[in-house]
Amino acid sequence: MGVVIRTAGEDDRDLVVRLLDEAFQDDPVSSWVFPGEEYRRRTHHRLMAAFADAVFADGRIDLTEDGAACALWLPVPADEDAAAEDVPARIREAVDPANERVELIARLTDGIHPGGRAHEYLWMIGVLPGRQGEGLGTALIESVLDRCDREGLPAYLEASSARGKVLYERLGFEFTGRALDLPDGPRMWPMWREPQTR
Repeated sequence: MGVVIRTAGEDDRDLVVRLLDEAFQDDPVSSWVFPGEEYRRRTHHRLMAAFADAVFADGRIDLTEDGAACALWLPVPADEDAAAEDVPARIREAVDPANERVELIARLTDGIHPGGRAHEYLWMIGVLPGRQGEGLGTALIESVLDRCDREGLPAYLEASSARGKVLYERLGFEFTGRALDLPDGPRMWPMWREPQTR
């Protein structure tokens, strides 16, 4: 039996935030942004809420029917201009004003994000720790990649772990060749996928 996927609605917000918070507690990038386990437990959920709200406003969140996994997708137009408002600073102010890394991670990922072509951006994908390895993440990604292939759209993401990078390579993503090494922190791998014909 396949994985049942639906589009999350605003009434799923709390579920999505809890899921992302739990899924990313031990992620290398989350650990860098929020160093210290206790601090991360107290604060990390606020960043996940800000991300979820941004995607509810401008993109789409796919959710497995059982609530064990979700994927946050943003459509990026070819001619996207930087917004007049300073989004990274605004997020930092809302999430954790004393933590400059909240703002820095947004600025650094914005700096490596490819431009000039419309594409789907997989901002985040989270699977509950006890459910990883069951193919839920792959199912969530493949459902959008199938549409990208039909519509001739590329897709983009930043892998936050070597394990994730391998998974994305199996799905047709390729490392762009320019890694992002966070200051005194982990490496991220920007990855691009051209639409494929099957």
